[in-house]
Amino acid sequence: MLPSHGRFPYSGIVNRPAFTWPGDKRLAVYFALCVEHFSYGTGLGLPYSPGLSHPNTYNWAWREYGNRVGGWRLIGLFEEYQLPITVLLNTECYDHCPELVAAHRKRGDEIVAHGRTNSEHQNGMSPEAEAGLIQEATDAIRKHEEKPPRGWMSPGAHPSANTEDLLAEVGYAYTLDWPMDDQPVWMQTRGGPLLSVPYPHEVNDVPMIVMHDGTAPAFADMAIDNFDELLAQSKHQSLVYGITIHTFIVGQPFRIKHFRRVLEHLAQHKDEVWFTTSGQIADHYASLFPPPGSDH
Repeated sequence: MLPSHGRFPYSGIVNRPAFTWPGDKRLAVYFALCVEHFSYGTGLGLPYSPGLSHPNTYNWAWREYGNRVGGWRLIGLFEEYQLPITVLLNTECYDHCPELVAAHRKRGDEIVAHGRTNSEHQNGMSPEAEAGLIQEATDAIRKHEEKPPRGWMSPGAHPSANTEDLLAEVGYAYTLDWPMDDQPVWMQTRGGPLLSVPYPHEVNDVPMIVMHDGTAPAFADMAIDNFDELLAQSKHQSLVYGITIHTFIVGQPFRIKHFRRVLEHLAQHKDEVWFTTSGQIADHYASLFPPPGSDH
């Protein structure tokens, strides 16, 4: 048999118990906004000019545009439509661009731990080093938000084989690292159950725009088409739709123009959809379906 992660068994989506989201809605929609900071001249990070040697001012400045400009423009856009944001936060942003994080705090946006910086990935770290990374990011959010984060998304979407165990051991309720379903899935870990909340790999500006050279109109069309199809499918079964964007990618002016079209289209269906955060999705699902073996 092939090696297995051992976290959860196979389950076809057509064989699941029925349920609804709050307000008797059947489609939960959340927007994941990645707010990131990168080391200058070292480490990892998305390249728009691959092959250039470090220090790479061009790539660093492209990514920094999101903190100085794009992130602010996106906050204004979401304010325009009065929609919540799930912020996937590199905790180095607390020191680097605290005003931007404070603006999300003022809105009441959920803060999900997204490591310290996207200049480093967990996969390949020793368990001790990874545990230290998780603890440092957790402590930073607890300090600044006055409560610990409940959700985690690994920098670069690149967790290790130990990540889920380490998250559960320090009290995380859910992870966004496993884009394998349109409904939440309970995972087994060394530290107890951990919920996997659906996260978009496809409707995500990194693979679509940066890796696959997708255009701004094409990304908007993808997001709208995915919404329309999931809304139709949700008539029969409650589902989750996440859209992931980055401040330095969709935060570019010509992409904001087309992303506004996405929000306008989705807002027309506000009576049919639960616009929410990943944490609220996790809470509601766990209240309906406690982890296997639970006494609740």
